[in-house]
Amino acid sequence: MSAEPEAQLPAGGRFAPLREPVFRRIWSASLFSNFGQLILGVGAAWEMTRLSGSPAMVALVQSAMMLPLMLVAMPAGAAADMFDRRRIAIGGLSFAILSSLALTGLAFAGLTSPGVLLGFCVLIGSGVAFYGPAWQASIGEQVGQEHLPAAVALGTISYNVARSFGPAVGGVIVLLAGAQAAFAVNALCYVPLLLAFGLWRRPMLPSRLPPERIDRAIYAGARYARHSSPIRRVVLRAFAFALASASTSALAPLIAKDMLGGDAGTYGLLLGATGVGAVLGALIVADVRDRLSTETALRVFALVGGGAIAVIAISRNVAVTGLSLALLGAVNILNIALLNVGVQLSVPRWVTARALSIYQSALTGGIAIGAAAWGAVAARAGLQATLFASALLVAATAALGFVARLAEPDEDGLDTVDLGEDPQLALPVTMRSGPVTIEIDYCVDPSCAREFYDAMRAVRRTRLRNGGFDWSIARNLADPAIWTERYSCSTWGDYLRIRARFTQADLAAQAAADAFMLPGCRHVVRRCLERPFGSVRWRQDSPDTHQDTGGIIAP
Repeated sequence: MSAEPEAQLPAGGRFAPLREPVFRRIWSASLFSNFGQLILGVGAAWEMTRLSGSPAMVALVQSAMMLPLMLVAMPAGAAADMFDRRRIAIGGLSFAILSSLALTGLAFAGLTSPGVLLGFCVLIGSGVAFYGPAWQASIGEQVGQEHLPAAVALGTISYNVARSFGPAVGGVIVLLAGAQAAFAVNALCYVPLLLAFGLWRRPMLPSRLPPERIDRAIYAGARYARHSSPIRRVVLRAFAFALASASTSALAPLIAKDMLGGDAGTYGLLLGATGVGAVLGALIVADVRDRLSTETALRVFALVGGGAIAVIAISRNVAVTGLSLALLGAVNILNIALLNVGVQLSVPRWVTARALSIYQSALTGGIAIGAAAWGAVAARAGLQATLFASALLVAATAALGFVARLAEPDEDGLDTVDLGEDPQLALPVTMRSGPVTIEIDYCVDPSCAREFYDAMRAVRRTRLRNGGFDWSIARNLADPAIWTERYSCSTWGDYLRIRARFTQADLAAQAAADAFMLPGCRHVVRRCLERPFGSVRWRQDSPDTHQDTGGIIAP
């Protein structure tokens, strides 16, 4: 993608991604969509107070808007990896706009009820949740890898700028024109982002394979995350920090009212302070990554965040509490941005959106569960004791670095490797034929048995996270130099997809194992079609075993 230099933007630094026209258009339009989402939240909450006097129903508005971020994230991520991310984003935004317009029409007609309002909040939130992974995963296609951390940080700035002013703007709209006007403004705010994605001419790299079914794509993403230690650790750290730090956002109204003796204006001031802190934190993401390792930064932020919550617990001064919330907002957004960058730089492009959706689910799940848990604790132990407990737990997340340390990602190993044409078979098979078993024989110097076995453990991880299962390695009792690797795929199509997912890092793991083979020896590969009893339709059919030797050994 070509860049269009502009004099007012520096060649590098935190604003460098804005030199890319596509990213600049989409990022600018995302400001409006974030404003619209926050205005919707204010309008829906105010409308619910009119429709129902129950505090529980008012609280459910926030739950209805958050729930899709957890439930829709994985299907949305799978769809974004399977199909054109631009079209997925357009589809999600279009659904959100139509749902917003329908809610606006019902509100102007006086036909809203608590159930209708909550239902449309879920629908609008689902549209937003559906385009989210596609937008995040496409950032790497709009800017260069060297600018990806800054681009991710700018994405968080977009939301937090809106969070700083959006609720106040929504309150004014509701006050002057009613909740139905807020719903209409929400619908209009999605339109610029829809147009920005529509104007993006995303280059398409056609795949030789048809897209996976949505259920199998979700399963493949979950399998990759399960067998990828960097993703597992990021998910754990994101969930733990979100769970521990959710107390302040959940209890902010009570902090303003009971601890500071304030009113709704005080509450709005605290929200604004958090948003301003988050914006400032997002501005220094690239600088933090340049100066500190991700692990060191997360440990520092855990201690600083815990200290900020402890100050909030003892403060009775609006300025002190506001400054502490601003610091906490900066710490939170730095954690989120660094972990987001860690995900994007730790996975190949074929699974990026799914990995981001798993991370997003862990983050939003931690916030949702943590908010409910801290609310229950506060009802029993009191507000101050709850905040102190939260402060200790946030600081304690620094210790997770000893059991789930985050390594710096290997960006160079994520490029896929072209393994050439598909294997030639004597028996015709379809993409749905299977199960398929792959067996690879290695001839290894017996004196290197232990080293070879350790190298094959790394190969095992590549096979499993790319889609294989039932992996095993066996040593021939009659000839100790012969080792046989064996694993299975559900279908022939799954096997071909494993070959298409082979990366430079996978090739390096394979080469490390091959280095222990005896000189002059070559692999023997057997690809076998399993036919369980009763599945053979014609007598002349027989199990197919294809064998070849030499060449690159793919999964």
